[in-house]
Amino acid sequence: MITMKAGRPSKSQRTDFGERLHGLRLNAALSQQQVAQSLGISQPSYALWERRNVSVTPDQLIKLAKILGIDIEELFFDSDKGKNSRKGLRGQARRTFEILSNMPRHQQKKVIDVVQALISAQSQQVNNHPML
Repeated sequence: MITMKAGRPSKSQRTDFGERLHGLRLNAALSQQQVAQSLGISQPSYALWERRNVSVTPDQLIKLAKILGIDIEELFFDSDKGKNSRKGLRGQARRTFEILSNMPRHQQKKVIDVVQALISAQSQQVNNHPML
């Protein structure tokens, strides 16, 4: 199955920050529109964040990290350079779900159903044993 990217291709190269931001957004399985709405800005404004050097306030950076489900440091440091957040099980889970995001939708659904069942079972187990 061939997937087509939305929008028209950009003529400009991404900045280092923009490249990290783009990758983090894709890892979070969010569109530019979704991130922009969560930030309270327009999609074209957000698109500039992924392409050009723009001024971003500290409050926007904090909100952006929360939207993407990451530590704020990941916005500034290349994950390939040994950041702790990419090591261990957390990093392995992210890499696994990155691979999952490239699978056909029907296979993604099967995996997600299994993961949700495991999460549900774990929640029930914790609720039944409040001393744990």
